[in-house]
Amino acid sequence: MGSEDDFGLWEREMEDTRTEGGAGARALVLVAALTAAGCTLLIIMGQTPLGAAGLVLTSIILLLWRVGL
Repeated sequence: MGSEDDFGLWEREMEDTRTEGGAGARALVLVAALTAAGCTLLIIMGQTPLGAAGLVLTSIILLLWRVGL
């Protein structure tokens, strides 16, 4: 009976994440687009190391945000 209860708990957690999204996902896409545009602008202006570092750093931050850490 314990495994059935565990499965029910897991199933409810999965349903909660499916209903989530909306504004959080849009914010993630907006932040990613703005940071990519800013770093691209830095690269175009001649600050290639700074732009590349910004892209790497924001990629790590967005990945951790998406994972939920």
